[in-house]
This record gives sequence, structure tokens and C-alpha cells, in this order.
Amino acid sequence: MITSPNQRKVLRLGKKTLGLKMDEIEVRTPNLASITVGKLQAKWSADGTRILRYFIDFWHNELNLHKELSAQEIYLLQGKVDELMASWDRKLGDYQRRSAVAAGKDTADRMTVEASARLVSLNDILSKALTTDNRVDWETLKDRSAYTASTDFPEAPPSKQKQPKPEYANPKITFWDGLFGKKQQKLCNAKSQFEAALEQWAKIEKEQEENFSAELAKWNARKESFLAEYSRNKQKFLNDQAERNAKIDALAHGVAAGDPQSIIEQTTIILEKSDYNDLFEKSFQVEYLLQEKTLLIEYNLPSPDHMPQIKSARFIPATGEVRETYISEREQKTNFEKTCYQICLRTIQEALQADELGNIDRVLFNGFSTYVDRTTGRDTTSCIMSLLVKRSDFEEIDLSRIDPKACFKSLKGVSAASLSSLAPIPPVMELNKEDRRFIEARNATDGLSEATNLAAMDWGDFEHLVRELFEKEFASRGGEVKITQASADGGVDAVAFDPDPITGGKIVIQAKRYTRTVGVSAVRDLYGTMQHESASRGILITTADYGPDAYQFASGKPMTLFTGSNLLYLLEKHGYRAKIDLREARKELNLRDYG
Repeated sequence: MITSPNQRKVLRLGKKTLGLKMDEIEVRTPNLASITVGKLQAKWSADGTRILRYFIDFWHNELNLHKELSAQEIYLLQGKVDELMASWDRKLGDYQRRSAVAAGKDTADRMTVEASARLVSLNDILSKALTTDNRVDWETLKDRSAYTASTDFPEAPPSKQKQPKPEYANPKITFWDGLFGKKQQKLCNAKSQFEAALEQWAKIEKEQEENFSAELAKWNARKESFLAEYSRNKQKFLNDQAERNAKIDALAHGVAAGDPQSIIEQTTIILEKSDYNDLFEKSFQVEYLLQEKTLLIEYNLPSPDHMPQIKSARFIPATGEVRETYISEREQKTNFEKTCYQICLRTIQEALQADELGNIDRVLFNGFSTYVDRTTGRDTTSCIMSLLVKRSDFEEIDLSRIDPKACFKSLKGVSAASLSSLAPIPPVMELNKEDRRFIEARNATDGLSEATNLAAMDWGDFEHLVRELFEKEFASRGGEVKITQASADGGVDAVAFDPDPITGGKIVIQAKRYTRTVGVSAVRDLYGTMQHESASRGILITTADYGPDAYQFASGKPMTLFTGSNLLYLLEKHGYRAKIDLREARKELNLRDYG
């Protein structure tokens, strides 16, 4: 609907008629910007004393219309112009309404297609993994890129402008010069002028040569410095590349030797690479028991509140709204259960397929879900499914033909009758968390410099760096910070005890040495930890940043979200400098996507 006020444009005839006022037309419309107006013209009588007819052309750029109007009298033409503008305004309003409806329908159709695709993806979680090669190709993790900086020095060499050398010019000697004895004088003067010019030229030439030599020497020095810097940078690039690739070789050798940490890292690489089409965020912890050859996985399942729920969308022309239609509560519960059982089996399948050397005989999968407890309104994290399966038993299963829930139950998995009830269950076996509690601190700031990339630090070093920083923060208040063992996913836990009777208490600190945006699941995890630890505040630290859902969840809660920038500021506050380069860290941490 057109609601903007009228705009006007006045068109005048090129000359006055019979000495009277100049004829003019007013074009009045709120859509003047969409209209091109021609000149007001007139057809005169043969003797040029009167106007026989007025003419004017109009083009509507949005509607792609053209109209020529004419009339014998100017007031009649004005009426036609007013009528045309009103007609075109109505047509434009109809066109805009139709366009808005079409755009709204397109939006609704697109939302419906996307929603349907997400719901279909829930059924393909397990089958997609069966068509993916989940083995780790160590060579593809290596950086084989060439050093691409140019050796071309960007400055052009200095140039020397040559001054033309003076030439002797014989003076013009006339008959009268010879007659009156002026010839010799003229010749002497010409010679003197030439010698003076030659001397001046030689002086200038010498100065220019000296200046050119000095500029050339400086240019050569800058070029040599540039090439030396290029060589240093290239060698550093090659050294760093060789070091990163050597770490990958060491990791591969560690897996071959059955080193627990290497096996954990191998599993982490595979599970991080696992693609769930952005249906939910992945978060997990991995441990490995060497004696039992058992891989232990704690997996944060998607919250039922954050599962895809939109079924379709339709456009309401009367209100201009796109209204969403949701799947039924029963379908939501069914989808949640199907998703959890598929994630469990898929995770075990991916871990075992990656283990080509037979380091794993058993896999434990404990599935945790964070949800809103409807009785208290508080976020709660509970283990809702647990499965310990032998490799030999699992490999007997044809995962392409099973019902995930029935398969889980047949493998003696433990869960409530309905996962959607979110009933907590005791895990078949738990990760040993006692040995990850308070450990002896060590200095992590020694050797810290502006070249230190926090996003690529060793997990343990990053853990102790966080502890040391917050120890300095709380030191003035007599506070104490205790650090805990780093977990396999790179997160760290620390507990600060602030003695302040008003603002103090027990503060849980978690750090995520991430190279990607931290999602809401990490913030939910911290909130659950705060409740479990009966903490008065939680602090989450990352080397990256947080998504909007994370900030929204933390709003109004006793939680502080530290970004990479906040961490660098805190370091500088206590006299240390470092950097955070996420792209460089992703390469150094051997991730496939250098983004």
C-alpha cells in the first residue's frame, strides 16, 4: 500500500504564449522516483500566434509502461496527467502487493524445503557414516603448501637523468666585425662562455653521479634486506611446516605403538571431522585405558529443546507474516530418540573404523543431555544412555539394515524405556575423573612473547596459563586458584576460591582452546558444572569468540564469557604479550579445513 506523501514536479513550456503567463503542468505522485517525464511541448499554428495542441510523454520504470498525453488546452492536459498518475499509482500498489506475496511465498517455500531437509537428515545420521571413509590419512593432514611470497623487490631501481653536454658554437662574425677589429673579441667571448658552460655541466654531472651512486647503494641495501627477509621468512615457513609435519609423523608412530594419548588424538580427529550437516554442535571427551584396550567416550547429545522442530512454513498475505508449522510433540520425542541412538552407533563405528591397528578392543559410549528440568526450571545435565561393547560383537552387525534402538538394546545398552523422558541412568562404566582433579601447578608464562600463538598452545600449557593469570587476578583479595587435569578435547577446568564475603565464593573456570566460534553447548556445560559444583559464578574462556546463542543463554546468569581479545587484554594487564591467530592455529593443529 502506498502511504508516502505526494511529490511534485513542474513542467513549463519553453516560451510564454502571447505575453501571458508561461504554461505549466504539475506532476503529482508519491512514486515520482519511478517515473521518467518528458518535456512539455506544443504544436503551434502556421502563423505562430496560437497553440493548437500540448504534448507530453511519461515512462513508468517499475511497471515498464509508456504513455503519450495530449490536449488542446493546458488545463485539459493537467487533468489527463492527474488521472494517469492516479492510475499508475494504483497499478504500482497492486504490483508491489503481488510482489510481496510472491516474495513471502518464496520465503515460506524455501523455509519448508530447508525444514524438510533437516528432518530427513535426522534419519540419515547413521547411514551417512557408513558411506564415509573414517580412517585417518596422516599424509593428507600434512601441510604440503609452497611458500608463495614473491621475490620481486617492489621498488624500481633509481635512474639518472643525463644532462646534454654543451657544444661549442662558432659566433657569427660579420664583415663589420672584421673591419672594426671585433672578430677576436667575439671568438674569445664564445670560447669563455663555452668553457664556463662545460665547467658547470661537469660539476652538475659529478653531483648527479654522486647522488645516483648514493641512491643506488641505498636501493641495493634495501633490496638485499628484502631478499634476506624473504629468505628468513621462507626458512621459518619451511621449518614450521616441517615441525608440524613431524608432529603428525610422531602422532602416527604413537598410534602404531599403542600410545594412549596418540590414540585419543586419533579418535578426536575422526569425531571432530564427522559431519552432521550442522544439525547440532558436537562436544565430547575421550579417554583410553591401555591395559583394557578400552576407548571411553563421553558425548554431549543434542538437547531435545534444540532439535529441528519446524515442519513447514506458509505465507499469510493478510498480515504479511510467514507462519511456521511445527511437528507434533510425539514426533519430536521420536526424532530425539532416533537421533541419540544413531549418534551412539555412528560414534562407535567411526572410532573402530579409524583404529586400523587394533588398539581398541572395547568402546564405552556415555551419552549426556543438557535440558531444562521442568520441575525446577534449571538446566540439568544427565547421562541418559550408556553402552559398553566389544569390537568383535559390534563388527558382526550390519549397520545398514538395523533398527538403531533395537540394536542398542541387543548390545545390552542401558537407558530408560524412552530417551525422551530424559531419565538419568547410572553409566555402565564411567571415565575416571578423580585423577583429573587438582594437580600441581607449573609456570606457563616463562617464554611467552608476542610470537606465542595462544590458539595453538599445548593443552597443558594453556591450562596452566589460565590458572596463573587468574591466580594473579585473585591474589590481591587473598584468593586461591586450583587447576585440574586437561581433558582430551582441549577444555580445562580450574576452581577459584574468592574469600570476599559479598562477591566471592567458589568460581568454576573452564577454558576452550578453540579455533572456531564457541556455541551454546559449551556455555550450557559450564552452567551444569556450576550447579554440580555448587559454584557462585562461572567463567568461560576461549581463544576465539562466542555465537549469539551462547551470549543469549549466559545473559542474566552469574557467568562471564571471555573472548580471545579479553584473554589478550588480561595477559597485557599482568605484563605479558602474546597473539591469537586462529588460521595459523588451525594449520598447526593439523585440521583439514584451513578456512
